[in-house]
Amino acid sequence: MQIVVNGEPRDVAEGTTVADVVRDLKLEPRHVAVEVNFRLVPRTHHHETKLSHGDRLEVVTLVGGG
Repeated sequence: MQIVVNGEPRDVAEGTTVADVVRDLKLEPRHVAVEVNFRLVPRTHHHETKLSHGDRLEVVTLVGGG
Protein backbone atom coordinates (compact mmCIF):
# COMPACT_ATOMS: atom_id res chain seq x y z
CA MET A 1 0.00 0.00 0.00
CA GLN A 2 1.11 3.58 -0.42
CA ILE A 3 1.29 6.32 2.20
CA VAL A 4 2.81 9.80 2.13
CA VAL A 5 5.54 10.72 4.61
CA ASN A 6 6.51 14.40 4.80
CA GLY A 7 5.15 14.92 1.28
CA GLU A 8 6.94 11.92 -0.27
CA PRO A 9 5.07 8.80 -1.44
CA ARG A 10 6.25 5.61 0.29
CA ASP A 11 5.28 1.97 -0.22
CA VAL A 12 4.73 0.00 2.97
CA ALA A 13 3.30 -3.40 3.84
CA GLU A 14 -0.25 -3.92 5.09
CA GLY A 15 -0.28 -3.73 8.88
CA THR A 16 2.54 -1.17 9.08
CA THR A 17 2.39 0.96 12.22
CA VAL A 18 3.61 4.47 12.99
CA ALA A 19 6.44 2.88 15.02
CA ASP A 20 7.49 0.85 11.95
CA VAL A 21 7.77 4.02 9.85
CA VAL A 22 9.77 5.83 12.54
CA ARG A 23 12.14 2.84 12.73
CA ASP A 24 12.45 2.63 8.92
CA LEU A 25 13.38 6.32 8.86
CA LYS A 26 16.13 5.52 11.40
CA LEU A 27 14.82 8.10 13.86
CA GLU A 28 14.95 7.98 17.63
CA PRO A 29 11.33 7.44 18.75
CA ARG A 30 11.78 9.63 21.83
CA HIS A 31 12.72 12.61 19.64
CA VAL A 32 9.89 12.66 17.10
CA ALA A 33 6.33 13.88 16.87
CA VAL A 34 4.06 12.21 14.32
CA GLU A 35 0.78 13.35 12.80
CA VAL A 36 -1.38 10.99 10.77
CA ASN A 37 -3.91 12.80 8.59
CA PHE A 38 -3.36 16.01 10.59
CA ARG A 39 -3.97 14.35 13.99
CA LEU A 40 -1.15 14.02 16.49
CA VAL A 41 -0.46 10.41 17.49
CA PRO A 42 0.86 10.20 21.07
CA ARG A 43 4.17 8.37 21.30
CA THR A 44 2.57 5.75 23.53
CA HIS A 45 0.25 4.84 20.64
CA HIS A 46 2.87 4.56 17.86
CA HIS A 47 3.10 0.75 18.16
CA GLU A 48 -0.65 0.23 17.98
CA THR A 49 -1.54 2.80 15.30
CA LYS A 50 -1.82 0.90 12.03
CA LEU A 51 -1.68 2.82 8.80
CA SER A 52 -4.07 2.62 5.85
CA HIS A 53 -3.55 3.18 2.14
CA GLY A 54 -3.40 6.91 1.43
CA ASP A 55 -2.58 8.01 4.97
CA ARG A 56 -0.51 11.19 5.19
CA LEU A 57 2.16 11.36 7.89
CA GLU A 58 4.16 14.33 9.04
CA VAL A 59 7.19 13.33 11.09
CA VAL A 60 9.01 16.10 12.96
CA THR A 61 12.28 15.56 14.81
CA LEU A 62 13.28 17.54 17.85
CA VAL A 63 16.64 19.24 17.60
CA GLY A 64 18.57 20.58 20.54
CA GLY A 65 21.43 22.97 20.44
CA GLY A 66 23.23 25.58 22.29
